[in-house]
Amino acid sequence: MKVLCISQEQVESLGIPVSEVMEAVEQGFVLKGRKQMEMPAKIGIHPRPDCFIHAMPCWVGGDVDAAGIKWVAGYPINQAAGLPYITGIMVVNDPQTGFVKAIMDANWITAWRTGAASGVCAKYLADPDSETIAVIGLGVQGRTNTVALLEALPMVKKIQVYDNYPGQFEKYRAFVAPFLKGQQIIPCGSAEEAVKEADVVVTCTPIVANPKRFVRSEWLKDEMLAISVDYDSAFDADVMTGTTAFVCDDLHQYLWTQEHGVYFQEGYPREGQITGDMGQVCAGLVKPAREGRRGAVLMGIASHDVMTARLILEKAREKNVGTTVEL
Repeated sequence: MKVLCISQEQVESLGIPVSEVMEAVEQGFVLKGRKQMEMPAKIGIHPRPDCFIHAMPCWVGGDVDAAGIKWVAGYPINQAAGLPYITGIMVVNDPQTGFVKAIMDANWITAWRTGAASGVCAKYLADPDSETIAVIGLGVQGRTNTVALLEALPMVKKIQVYDNYPGQFEKYRAFVAPFLKGQQIIPCGSAEEAVKEADVVVTCTPIVANPKRFVRSEWLKDEMLAISVDYDSAFDADVMTGTTAFVCDDLHQYLWTQEHGVYFQEGYPREGQITGDMGQVCAGLVKPAREGRRGAVLMGIASHDVMTARLILEKAREKNVGTTVEL
């Protein structure tokens, strides 16, 4: 069996813009909403406190017909050692034969498809004239989320940012700088300072089992969009329950996770309080409000990975990137 192997450096060399990743993620959402997808809730193991290693398989049907699985780890303890929080690999299968077609780095995939999902969410739920966004957590996810939000919301003028680790700011600014078109980055001394007056707030902090939920509803504008990329770790429960519309990226996975008692406890929205998921929104089956405070929990789903891996594989073949090995 011949398998194409694509390293992180090779993936990065393809120069895929966030706009194309957003298109792929949105297409996956649409097919999910149309039930042209098989995607079980992610399963995982937890070898250390607040650490996970997840298996994320998915088959995307319709005109796409792509299958794969991501094996991804999230270790908050890595940050203190100067190591990446998220690492993983992606395996792409041929849906017709089941054979493995490619193995590729999943770090780039996870970083950019996560940001892309927030960009798609903002496209549908944010005020298109939003001028101020806030980013809490300036690691890799905070950086790619910023770039995707700027793509989705071209009227943004100010980016208010905060991180517990002051050293993250310079890395964040260096990463985001090439994507700026006159927007001002404003470092803030607290999460409260960052989120006040923001039209969109995205939180990208480590996911933990016993969250502090330090972003308070009274700090937020009445008219805004709150996007959680870190499960229920940052936004207080009433931020999400007190919304005109609350969405998640996958209703099944959100409810499954909640039912198993680890995340989304202590006041987070239950089934009857959920407007719909992003698959239903993108497929036109649910129309969320764009007025008032809107909330979204984007857990990260396997369709994003398969759709982004498919995009990478297409680009790699076009440019003859990667190494073919015989297994």
